[in-house]
Amino acid sequence: MSSIAHLSLFARCVALLKLLGPGVLMATAAVGGSHLVASTQAGAKFGWQLALLILAVNVLKYPFFRAGVSYTISTKQTLQQGYATMGKRYLVMALALNSVASVVNAAALLLFAASLLSYFIPFDIAISLSAAIVLALILLIILAGHFEGLDNIAKLIMGVLVVATVAVFFVALSNYNPAQTPANPPSPYTLATLGFLVVTMGWMPAPIEISSITSLWLKRQCQHRAVTPKTALFDFNLGYGVTALLALLFLGLGALIVYGSGETLSTSGIGFSHQLISMYSSTIGGWSHWLIAMVAFLCIFGSALTVYDGYARVVAEGISLLANRGKAWRDKLVTPVLLVMAALSFTIVMFFKSALLAMLGFAMTLAFITTPVFAWLNHKLVQKTELHPDAAPGKAVKILSIIGLVYLFGFLFVFIWWKWFY
Repeated sequence: MSSIAHLSLFARCVALLKLLGPGVLMATAAVGGSHLVASTQAGAKFGWQLALLILAVNVLKYPFFRAGVSYTISTKQTLQQGYATMGKRYLVMALALNSVASVVNAAALLLFAASLLSYFIPFDIAISLSAAIVLALILLIILAGHFEGLDNIAKLIMGVLVVATVAVFFVALSNYNPAQTPANPPSPYTLATLGFLVVTMGWMPAPIEISSITSLWLKRQCQHRAVTPKTALFDFNLGYGVTALLALLFLGLGALIVYGSGETLSTSGIGFSHQLISMYSSTIGGWSHWLIAMVAFLCIFGSALTVYDGYARVVAEGISLLANRGKAWRDKLVTPVLLVMAALSFTIVMFFKSALLAMLGFAMTLAFITTPVFAWLNHKLVQKTELHPDAAPGKAVKILSIIGLVYLFGFLFVFIWWKWFY
């Protein structure tokens, strides 16, 4: 960071952009269903009441996402390679959970992206066809591209999304009518709403196994350019901070525009997509209609793109580590894993094609259940590894990690009791 202090403002901005990579990719993967759907729904149903919960979830998960950066920049190894050093059973556990999560999460984002794509087509189109188009585009970009191309696409998408969301939020805030707020709003903190809280927290800000993807991306970045612990953490903290900010802004949009209006959010993909776009365009003007539609599509498409690429590489790496094969064998395995993942996720989309929110809810609930396991794996790995002084977690992060584990496992036990024994 100090090496760019002497440059002009423009040159500094360019240099900082070049430093960004895995952190922005993580943010692109995160700002999908958790933000456009879960945060917006939370605001639409309960106003600002869940703001502290959303902020707390982002803060309490921070140490476990950071673990991927700290470990990889210190050891030049990925998290999964770290799991393998702890014992094969840890790697098998991570691989099994990643294999299931890869298909479910990819399917949810594919269905959402397909629903948004249908918005641009002036005639009725089957969701299976729009999903096939989106999936074909994703596969084309991943199979024909490389890390740098994906990196640049992520930066563009996140830049446009942040500017658009901040602008819409402040316009909605200036137009807000306090009389719209219900006099006696329902509390979200009841047993009856526990399922909704779980869905909201599942992908907030993203499933923790995304840390394995970030770790892998960071290792690849280190092979192509000089990355220091400070620049790696700067990239991560910036990306993570943006995801937390956007989560609160999307909550605010739901609270300012939908909450108290009497409008309910559609459960169908196309219906919800239309409502989401209308929420933006009705706030800042009809002229922005198609622009907002494009931004929303690019946001979810970017999430799906990074998820397909990242999970395919993580699963391929896990299999190659278990098979004791080298990098060449692992790289050859990525494409078959990606194609199997694409086929399975597309099959799931065909099953859930008329119920986007149900599909997203299922994916977020699954992520909520598996999150404590990945959090514990990351915590255990960081605890037993000698990290670079500039990347090692400080006392506050270590304490936060313990609190986070208690919170994640505690809430999971409450959910299991509520779901199967209450």
